[in-house]
Amino acid sequence: MATPFTRRLDAVARELASKKGSGRWCASRIAAAERAILDRIPLVDLVLEVRDARIPTTSAFESLRKACCSHKQVIVLNKVDLANDSLTKKWIENFKNQNYPTCGLNAHNKDSVKELLRIVRAKLKELKFGQSKYTATILLAGIPNVGKSSIANNMHQIGRIGAAEKGKLKHAVVSPYPGETEDISSYKFGSHPNLYVLDTPGILRPEIAHYHSGAKLALTGAIKDNLLDEHELARYFLAILNLSEEYKRWVTPKDTTDSMPGSLEKHRRKGQYASDFTQDFIVKDVRQTLFDCISSFEGDLENECDMERLIESQIKALQVPLKASLESSAHRHSTVATKLLKLYRTGRLGHYTLDLVKDEQCRQCHVHWVLHFLLLAGEMEKLDANATVAAS
Repeated sequence: MATPFTRRLDAVARELASKKGSGRWCASRIAAAERAILDRIPLVDLVLEVRDARIPTTSAFESLRKACCSHKQVIVLNKVDLANDSLTKKWIENFKNQNYPTCGLNAHNKDSVKELLRIVRAKLKELKFGQSKYTATILLAGIPNVGKSSIANNMHQIGRIGAAEKGKLKHAVVSPYPGETEDISSYKFGSHPNLYVLDTPGILRPEIAHYHSGAKLALTGAIKDNLLDEHELARYFLAILNLSEEYKRWVTPKDTTDSMPGSLEKHRRKGQYASDFTQDFIVKDVRQTLFDCISSFEGDLENECDMERLIESQIKALQVPLKASLESSAHRHSTVATKLLKLYRTGRLGHYTLDLVKDEQCRQCHVHWVLHFLLLAGEMEKLDANATVAAS
């Protein structure tokens, strides 16, 4: 069925196809990096497979299944601060039931990293049972932009401080964009025993982008935005938001003083500026705008045309709090999309887990069906198939 969504997603697919080979990683480099990682697995003592807690299955590094035994692998669900907490707990339990030790992590939280170090040391002690002196190496593996380098940096820093190690700290390159790590690097994070962690490039094989997964990978930042249409990604996020319960948590009494004359000066005195859209008072306005649009909407969200009408109204309304109305009409939608995606990816617009465990899938199957019908269907499958190009 030809719809505006169909035509736009077809355009995205054609854009991706036209950019074949333009990304930082070509197919041969992906294959070479993957071989280098898999060749090291028999040589290391423990593998930490880092996944994005928002997409615990979609972000799996599938090649580890054959290359690494579960007894020397730990699944680390990073970015738990951006995911739904109750679903993260269910996913951890789900993986443990499959005999995969699993833990949640916020790589930017010192206490969370310390807990990971405790788990790693306990696992190594179990694997090295009976050995009083040993040197151990762990390997971080996963798809792009799941936080491997941040984990390596913080394990190195916190581990060395705890062991009273002297010497200059090393730093892995950390970036919000995928594909920044290109080589395998070693960092020491413990003494007596000597412990090392290997940071590795993110691997996103072409065939990983099957039905539905490409959209999730793109939305969570595993695929570079400049290879995709940010406007379509922003619409995808708004559809997820509209079908969730997250916006209902934003209900707070309106602060009328913020709309009074001179309120901008008040924020400036507090060190807040309207030009920075991540400031709390602007995020609050964005949330209020989205809440008002959804709560006042009288259409049927299971109807494709009604959902599209709501999304259009949201994008138009967001031009005011996100200061896009000051720009030319040609750039307003792209400005809203870019800012909206950043707010989502930094957790300012709620916590979402896009992969659901089986019982949640049954309970929310109608939500998935609507998303599939409205935004994905056969057209999103084309987007996912062409997300292969972004990985290559």
